[in-house]
Amino acid sequence: MTRFRLKCLSILIGCLTMAGLSAFPGTAMAAPEDALSKGARPPYSLLQMNLCLSGYAGCYARTHYPKIIDEAVERIQANDVNAVTLNEACSGDVAEIARRTGYHFRFSTVIYNGAPLACKTPGGRGEFGNAVLTKEAIRASADAPYSVFSGVEQRRWLCVTTARGVDVCTSHLSTDGEAPGTTNSTQCAELAQVLASRGRPTIFAGDVNRRSSCAPADQWTLTDAAATQAPGIQHAYGNLTAATLELEQTTYTDHDALVIRAGLPK
Repeated sequence: MTRFRLKCLSILIGCLTMAGLSAFPGTAMAAPEDALSKGARPPYSLLQMNLCLSGYAGCYARTHYPKIIDEAVERIQANDVNAVTLNEACSGDVAEIARRTGYHFRFSTVIYNGAPLACKTPGGRGEFGNAVLTKEAIRASADAPYSVFSGVEQRRWLCVTTARGVDVCTSHLSTDGEAPGTTNSTQCAELAQVLASRGRPTIFAGDVNRRSSCAPADQWTLTDAAATQAPGIQHAYGNLTAATLELEQTTYTDHDALVIRAGLPK
């Protein structure tokens, strides 16, 4: 499998543009590598994947079940991450991934045409939605719909608080464009408020279907603008320190995977 890694360092006034990564003024910048212990891996890490698993969306000709589940498990184990954020997932598949990796999880069901959407092709995989998985125990979780959504698919955010005192959040925003006044732009503003209100070290990753950032003013932004598939619309935000981004090309879904590594605030 072809894999490549791209690292982006940020500083206090914005995210450094490197090899096509998007830079957003006003976001926090990661400290230089020597701010961390030399030779040591940053203490907190997250894997973001959009799995394209509803069975309804014609999002990718090579989406394959159960190979995408195997691929997600392999990436979690290979990267040894503290947290995983999943979009376009199914509740039964998330439970299977959690069982195979030993992670804790919370799932947020997306309402579709006024009711939960049962995943198909094959069926029996639970309901469609988003998930957060964590290596450390989950102490609390919250999720809610945005005030607006376009079409028949409700959009939601999900956050968990881990035993380590880190909040991990994800969301999948609407696809009607990011111009002012769109549903996506309204959801983006609401997401920024959610992240700003957490009150703890916080890291977010998700498919926001836009190129401009939804991060609060005091949080950094990293994006998959250099991805080989659907570039620029998966983002990571946070107030952890010395954040770096690595991209990994996937085989069985239509978005590359993101691996974010960062330090914990003192």
